[in-house]
Order: sequence, then C-alpha cells, then structure tokens
Amino acid sequence: MAGGNLFAQTLSPVAVGISRETASMGMLSTSRQEGLSPAPATSSTTLPRVFAPTLPRATYTRYPWKTDIMTTVFWVGELPTENNPTPNTKSSWDTAWTANYGGYDDPDPNKRAPDYRPAAFVPKQNPFYVALPYNDCLDYRTTKPDASRVIPWFKQTFERHGKSVCRDRWIAIRYQDRICYAQWSDCGPFLTDDVGYVFGDAKPANYKNGGAGLDVSPAVRDYLGFNTNHKVDWRFVDVHEVPDGPWKMYGTNNHFVQQAGKDKDLVAARLEELRRKRDEWFRQNGSKAMQLR
Repeated sequence: MAGGNLFAQTLSPVAVGISRETASMGMLSTSRQEGLSPAPATSSTTLPRVFAPTLPRATYTRYPWKTDIMTTVFWVGELPTENNPTPNTKSSWDTAWTANYGGYDDPDPNKRAPDYRPAAFVPKQNPFYVALPYNDCLDYRTTKPDASRVIPWFKQTFERHGKSVCRDRWIAIRYQDRICYAQWSDCGPFLTDDVGYVFGDAKPANYKNGGAGLDVSPAVRDYLGFNTNHKVDWRFVDVHEVPDGPWKMYGTNNHFVQQAGKDKDLVAARLEELRRKRDEWFRQNGSKAMQLR
C-alpha cells in the first residue's frame, strides 16, 4: 500500500480520499483473513506455532454435550483392516474422497505439520473432520424420510433431495481440558442410522471397538492429544460458535475459508471501483490540477 501514501503526499483531496480508502480496504482484507489461510512457511530455526487450549464459551447453545463417547481414529485414504473393514478412500458423500481431499491423510505423527495438517501436501478440504453414525441420504437423489423430522437444522438448510444437510456440519469435541472443532465429513463408525444417539439422548447403538460412537481425523487426535479408543464428549455447534483455531485454516468445504474468499473478492471489486473513479477524476481534472501548481 506504499502507493497510497505517495498519492496522499502529492495529489488533490479527492485522490487522497480515494487513496486512503484503498489503504483501509487493504487493511480490512488482511484483518478478515487472519487465521483463515495457511501460515507462511517457517525456517528450520522458527518454533512451530502453538495453539492454546480452547475453553468452552459461556453462551447458550441448543445442542447439549454427549458425554463419555468411545472414539476411534480414521483418515482419508485408509485401507480396510480386520477391525475396520470399510475403506476410507471414499466417504458416504464423496466417491472420490481421497482425490478431492488432495491425497493420503497419513496418520503417522512424524508425518504431520505443526498446524496439524499432513506434512506432504496442503489439503483441499478441512483436515479437522469426523464421522458420525447417521446418513440423511439414501443415494444422490433421495433423502431419508425421517431426515426432516430428526435433524434440528433441516428446514433451514435443505436444498434438494439427495443433497446432505449433515455434511460439513460443525461439532465440538472435548477431551480433558481441551476442545477441538471439526466438520462432519463421513458416516460411521459401522452404522449410518443411529438417530437416537446422534440427535437424541441415547448411547451409541454400535457395539464394536468398545461401542465407538465417533471417528476423528489425525488432526483432531493430535490437537486433543490422545490415541485411538479414548472417551470424549462432543456436541453440535453452529458456525458462529466456532472460535479461532487451526480448524479454520484449510479446505474448500470450510465455511471460514469460503468467507475469506468472498471477502477477498469484495475487496478486489471495491479497489477496482476506486481505481476507476481515480482515473475518471484525473481525466476530468488533471489539467486543472497541473495549472494550479
């Protein structure tokens, strides 16, 4: 924005105003996007970024905590095993999940970046993801008949049959004194119709893997600091309840990344309008300004 300061020193009051507004728009763009895009690469002597534990907000929420839920870890690109016969190369809502995510979300702690993403690549989707045992769609053309009745936000978010209103919904996960936020990206573990647990007060109907009721990604695991098969608490949250944190940084499916893109486009359009007005002012008043010098 150094050009804006030069204009302020040499041009007329109209141009100065345009210049200052341009500078303020640039500052707005910067402030709105803080924490929403990947941090710049650091040198080998720079310490990794540390995120402080997130404390629960003392605000009203319509979604209560579900407590003591056995939790397992899963990841994009995971191949089937004896304990988990379902591959995670695709999700319940994305037949090309691995490709759309950007690659294999390696769970090896030694192959994770300081901001909790895979070190090998920048993911195209949010690395903070979970699976819950309910799917609101039967296929890509059909929504389950019970979905409109059991999903609290259905009426506000439904667009068409076969398009999930659960996909990418945010949840909070609490383990000891830390809270992590993630998006609902797949269905499981094992079940896809456990309405009483996901939207009610029941415990998980699944009995496998210690009665697991929640799958979390390696990013969630690492942020909370536990291994697989631990009990956590979780609840749904609305977008406005999600605080700043590494879960806001990546992914075309991430509401905060999407908003940052919209803000950037808005600022670019406004700057272009200001340039046009500046050029128009020079065409109309340029010769007069030179004569007054």
